[in-house]
Amino acid sequence: MSEIAASATLLVVLFAMLAGGIWVGLTLAGVAWFGMAFFTARAAGDAMAITIWGSTSSWTLTALPLFVWMGEILYRTNLSSSMFRGLAPWMNKLPGRLLHANVVGCTIFAAVSGSSAATCVTVGKMNLPELLRRGYPERQVIGTLGGPATLGLLIPPSIILIIYGVSAELSIAKLFMAGVLPGLLLAALFSGWIIFWALRHPDQVPKADDDLSFMQKLAEARHLIPVVLLIVAVIASMYTGVATATEAAAIGVLGALVLSAWQKSLNWKNFRDALMGATRLYCMIALILAGAAFLTLAMGYMGLPRQLAEYVGSLHLSPAMLIIALGIFYIVLGCFLDGISTIVLTMGVVLPIIQAAGIDPLWFGIFLVITVESAQITPPVGFNLFVLQGMTGKQITWIARACLPYFFLMVVMLVILWYFPGLATALPGKM
Repeated sequence: MSEIAASATLLVVLFAMLAGGIWVGLTLAGVAWFGMAFFTARAAGDAMAITIWGSTSSWTLTALPLFVWMGEILYRTNLSSSMFRGLAPWMNKLPGRLLHANVVGCTIFAAVSGSSAATCVTVGKMNLPELLRRGYPERQVIGTLGGPATLGLLIPPSIILIIYGVSAELSIAKLFMAGVLPGLLLAALFSGWIIFWALRHPDQVPKADDDLSFMQKLAEARHLIPVVLLIVAVIASMYTGVATATEAAAIGVLGALVLSAWQKSLNWKNFRDALMGATRLYCMIALILAGAAFLTLAMGYMGLPRQLAEYVGSLHLSPAMLIIALGIFYIVLGCFLDGISTIVLTMGVVLPIIQAAGIDPLWFGIFLVITVESAQITPPVGFNLFVLQGMTGKQITWIARACLPYFFLMVVMLVILWYFPGLATALPGKM
């Protein structure tokens, strides 16, 4: 059977299993077994066992559960409850005022959790009631939360960058550094849009709170400063080469435990809940990674990546056209799959294509994560939209319209990244 027919058959099996509600990891493994059994002479059983063991026993992957655990520990401390109080006094002078607390809060918590959904939930629980109580427009409040919450995928330590690094066999520490400047610039674009909106609609922005002195502002921010210092210490340890990504993750866990003990919020229940929460999330991710590794092996035996790479090469697309095509492909795919599944499902095919086109895989990783970010706020399967729907009770389409400006800002960020690739490669190049 030709490669085209084999590819079509695998796609049918894939979407049939996903539509049947089978877990993504088991679906990927099932499609891989089907391909190995029917389209290759290689025995599927031992190949599956060897590949799954090899993919899940990687030392690089140990950074992932540790960073997840760090986020879970801080999530269960007083960080979320003190975040708004610590940020609000510094935002009053900006056009848009406390709407910026959503952007800055998401930026800070993104560097703690590494997850877009966790960032959305944590910042939303604290900021949504406060902003609505103070009279800020509901559409703007929800938009400034849904869009910036996607920064959890880009700003290190990012779960999805670890997934990409393992799939593409790249340095996790360098990928983390590559995400710093684009993440901060994207946060600045979000705040810039809030300023633009506030200047056009000054009547919709409530009056500022009572102005505080500098020392009073520092006193309000005292609960956030230790967390920010912990984040800086984790990132700096990787940038200076003092620690690998895994060692930096261990430093983060230790620092989170010390910080939560210092805040007197560490008890046996919080410790157990954080550990079990991190374990459940990592097991889900590990199952997806194992299935994806087996599927990649199966596609390799079937010759699909090579055939597709040769076909794309025969089209003689310029690197710019290839990037545009891949960007559209990932945005559309992200409308139906979550970010982790999107990346692990496609890396076996896409990576040889971008390498053949001479595109830096490190730069492409940041480009890919931003496109996946944009899919978090696009229906029908935008994870942040579902989170916000559960918190507000609004329709998905209404929330998607509120988040739409932030989708276009991410597209602008992709264009900036194309013309200024040094935003992603400068910091890793100096490590």
